[in-house]
Amino acid sequence: MSTRVTEVEQHGIAPIPPADQTSRPRDLFRLAFGGANTFATIILGTLPIAYGLSFRDAVLATALGVVVGGLVLAPMALFGPRTRTNNAVSSGAHFGVVGRCVGSFLSLLTAITFFAISVWVSGDAVAGAAQRLFGFDGGPLLRGVAYGVIATATLVVCIYGYRFMLLVNRVAVVLGTAIMLLGVFAYGGTFDPGYAGTGTYALGTFWPTFTLAALTALANPISFGAFLGDWARYIPASHRKRSLLAAPFLAQVATLLPFGFGIATATLVANPADYITGLTEISPLWYAIPLIVVALIGGLSTGTTSLYGTGLDFSSIFPRLSRVRATLLIGTLSVAFIFVGNFVLDMVSSINAFATLIVLCTSPWMVIMMIGFVQRRGFYDVADLQVFNEGRQGGRYWFTRGVNWRAMAAWIPATTLGLLCANTPMIAGPLKDIAGGVDISLLMTLVTAAVAYPVLVKLFPEPPEVLGPVADTAAPAALGARA
Repeated sequence: MSTRVTEVEQHGIAPIPPADQTSRPRDLFRLAFGGANTFATIILGTLPIAYGLSFRDAVLATALGVVVGGLVLAPMALFGPRTRTNNAVSSGAHFGVVGRCVGSFLSLLTAITFFAISVWVSGDAVAGAAQRLFGFDGGPLLRGVAYGVIATATLVVCIYGYRFMLLVNRVAVVLGTAIMLLGVFAYGGTFDPGYAGTGTYALGTFWPTFTLAALTALANPISFGAFLGDWARYIPASHRKRSLLAAPFLAQVATLLPFGFGIATATLVANPADYITGLTEISPLWYAIPLIVVALIGGLSTGTTSLYGTGLDFSSIFPRLSRVRATLLIGTLSVAFIFVGNFVLDMVSSINAFATLIVLCTSPWMVIMMIGFVQRRGFYDVADLQVFNEGRQGGRYWFTRGVNWRAMAAWIPATTLGLLCANTPMIAGPLKDIAGGVDISLLMTLVTAAVAYPVLVKLFPEPPEVLGPVADTAAPAALGARA
């Protein structure tokens, strides 16, 4: 693979040749942090204040969600270096090479949501800052143009591929961090850490609302679960597990900066539910240009990390589509969703609902993969993972017509139970009051998956060949067997 960022990446979901695995865990950190060090995360940070929490409680809820989410996310970095492909394809070892389409669905759901958030908030920030600088209210036309420019730029970066994305995120990490820290001087004189909240909680009482805020923050790290393999596949399996686990976890901890920026500034705007407009109104003129820079760079960073992986994965389900064509198709559909969602529907409510679906559908999928990783002792047959993508049948991971019903029988009830127990403004299940109004949907979905899958495997053992040569599975050579 060429190391030049100006050449279009040719690799799809086929295994990355070992000679091209030239990245390091620190590159994974840059991509994971750069993809979240943006206005999209800032917006998520404003929501606990919009829910009615005080500054202190908003910080505590957000920190809890980020740390728990980071711990759940971290093990998803272990698959790519061993399978040399993305996490959706890697999940074929546990869900079956056809059943791994569950991961592809989750990838698509996440990509559309976070691509929409990134373009939406970045476009609104650019339009608002332009009005603040020049006194020009372009209305829907200016916003539409801003959406189009950011979406097009994102598509271009995704088409060029991994190396271009890495460059963009290197810039985003440094520049975005510097500008957010500069916000201390822009807003520090008016910020009050003793902000007590609105006194009206989104879910009526404190603890249900606090839990909702924590789950909102948790959606951010969980959203990376389906995508970590897109970048980790370029890291050699020889790197220590500790480094691979630390990179995504520390990247999520670092997102407390944009989350904190959102929380702090949301206490200053007149209406936290209309944050972008409020922020541009209270911003000093000299800070308007840095806001535009954060919006543009951040929109590119978040949009590319979401859209790239889905284009990559979509091409594996429909082999006639190359990575580039699949990226263009998904990107075009996502842009249509952005315009309809912003100008026709309630975009904020739509994103809130999608974020809930991401957490409740993706987290049990991740748990099943982690348990499977331990059961297999890290052994994956690289060639047999590609059976479905290559139009073949059979192999270690064929199970029953390409589907491992044990994993599916754990994932479906776990997701369903989570949705039944959900208690959010947009998604409220019939069991939402089972814990006094506190949302225990995440706990229920995680516990159900963590118990059901091992029990099913114990009662109905998986084919012995999925374990590989047991005596050698601990050896590095076995990790890429039949590659």
